[in-house]
Amino acid sequence: MTGTRLTAQSLTLAYEDRTVVEGLDLEVPDGKVTVIVGPNACGKSTLLRSLGRLLKPKRGAVLLDGTELARLPTRRVAQVVGLLPQTPVAPEGITVADLVSRGRQPHQRWWQQWSETDERTVAEAMERTGVAELADRPVEALSGGQRQRVWIAMALAQDTDILLLDEPTTYLDIAHQVEVLDLVRQLNRERGRTVVAVLHDLNQAARYADHIVAMKAGGIVAQGAPADVVTAELVQEVFGLASVVVPDPVTGGPLVVPGPPRAVAVPGQAVRDS
Repeated sequence: MTGTRLTAQSLTLAYEDRTVVEGLDLEVPDGKVTVIVGPNACGKSTLLRSLGRLLKPKRGAVLLDGTELARLPTRRVAQVVGLLPQTPVAPEGITVADLVSRGRQPHQRWWQQWSETDERTVAEAMERTGVAELADRPVEALSGGQRQRVWIAMALAQDTDILLLDEPTTYLDIAHQVEVLDLVRQLNRERGRTVVAVLHDLNQAARYADHIVAMKAGGIVAQGAPADVVTAELVQEVFGLASVVVPDPVTGGPLVVPGPPRAVAVPGQAVRDS
């Protein structure tokens, strides 16, 4: 690992005339697991897309090692930053092994299309994500959970210093969610990879993150260690949810327990509890 750093300075992101993120500053802690949380449509995925150079800033910049991301060669960015988007689409008819192998493209040259390192990295990525036995199956024939694990394997095969994951547990049952997040943590601990993930589950974020970024309405409300960020006050401010934060019986970190049910208005009926 080199001293790779990913930062955002005065970042404003928009889709045509609709501004989603405005004036945001962020420094991604190097060699740590950062998790971005927040309500729907707050700009989490938009920010991650910008960090992966999939979305050009309207104003401000994303910097990699102090250089504006947009000014770096595409191959250089792909060798350092890997991104798993929220809803990736596989080419029709492609097999699992072929899709995972595409993660090696940034590391290849015209005079060396495939190497033993490529072969070893792809095989390890498939083993780690539990899809090795699916190698010859068409991706389109897999279940949603299997497909998600294949995409994660491709991201791992890219073997980058920085890994960006947008809702990596989508479509996965609870057991596979834990497996994937344990794998992300293992990659970070054993190989020093910097990970930035968007998660909806605040308790998963608190359990696996070293650094949490809480967003609301296109800005950062709070960031820091889970114990400092995940409080009942923050949950109320960001999610509008009354809760109690107690120690996680496994990790000792913060665990969010929703508070009393809120009254819900039903048309034509008296207000009832949810």
